[in-house]
Amino acid sequence: MTTLDAPEAPPTSRPALRRGAAFTLVAVVIATLLGASAAPTPLYEVYQANWGFSSLQSTLVFGIYAVSLLLALLTVGSLSDYVGRRPVLITALVFEAASMIMFATAEGIGLLLFARVVQGFATGAAISALGSTLLDLERTPGRGATVNSIAPTVGLALGAIGSSLISEHLPRPTSTVFLVFCALFLVEILGIWAAPETAVRQKGALASMRPALAVPSTALGMLVLTGPCLVAVWALGGFYLSLGPSLARNALDVHTSLVGAIMVATLTGTGALAVFLLRNVAARRILYVGASALVAGVAITLIGAETSSALWILAGTAVAGIGFGAGFQGTIRTVMPLAEPHERAGLLSSIYVIAYLANSVPALIAGYLVGKVGLVDTTRIYGGLVIVLAAAAFLGLLVRKRL
Repeated sequence: MTTLDAPEAPPTSRPALRRGAAFTLVAVVIATLLGASAAPTPLYEVYQANWGFSSLQSTLVFGIYAVSLLLALLTVGSLSDYVGRRPVLITALVFEAASMIMFATAEGIGLLLFARVVQGFATGAAISALGSTLLDLERTPGRGATVNSIAPTVGLALGAIGSSLISEHLPRPTSTVFLVFCALFLVEILGIWAAPETAVRQKGALASMRPALAVPSTALGMLVLTGPCLVAVWALGGFYLSLGPSLARNALDVHTSLVGAIMVATLTGTGALAVFLLRNVAARRILYVGASALVAGVAITLIGAETSSALWILAGTAVAGIGFGAGFQGTIRTVMPLAEPHERAGLLSSIYVIAYLANSVPALIAGYLVGKVGLVDTTRIYGGLVIVLAAAAFLGLLVRKRL
């Protein structure tokens, strides 16, 4: 197993944030990026009222973001290993801020989709560089991987709840939400400019942009083993971010964006709590907890969907949220230590490629199925898939341990 000690940063003459402050800043940027990605979810009802959205169009708005993000991961996901973390992050955040302006001024689905494309690519360009920077800056081994797992889930929860509260209580919600995020990104650009550079520049930047998955041979076997749990986690997240609000409104028979936001926040909030509570537990045990909680939580949620019980759905979502956080944390903490420092961004990009394929493709199919077989039947099929994947991951880890 390789060390996670950070490489020496290249010398610089400009003022820079201290490592501890820079570490915190990077965690905040991750949370903000993921919060912005969840911001449209509570607004789908507003868009449906204004533009006549269908379930398929809602999942398309979600899915096109993930596809664009995947393209970024496949092309520029490793770029920060070659040109440095700061140039990639500053450029990505500029485009992220621009996408927020597009959201704020959108008056139809066309510009909304284009904004999601820009947002997805900017997020994909930034996310692996941010994760690698956390590992570069960490002073305590394992802290970077833990924050890499907590920050996205916290961001998703705060983004969904914040967007919902703004849409309920402030005028022009489809503009105000995104202008707030735009201001945050502009401040974060200044922070990243002042942060230390942690990657040593090397040749091969153009070659690194050829679409490819960069998985070191030392990490490949473990990534295959943990893959089913990773897919189950992100497929579940995709469902909640695209169709979760519809499921909640169907069960409660109420029409408010806050209901959908509570669903997303419950999943991601309990996920963040699980990551924090399990931060000192062995990575393999965390994966066992994650897979088990996914099976139990989704099963409880399916009971709630069958009986139209909001209580069962919420309880199941909370249990599944434990699996959501633990499953992702266990994967990161198991796989990432197997990469050398100069391989981190490439490996993390590959993990996110798998994650966002699982996040988008099943959700798009589910959006299509809702129009054919209805929301409850679609939930049954989707939930069954997640249960099978999580159970397969649990059994795979068990068999590997006994070999």
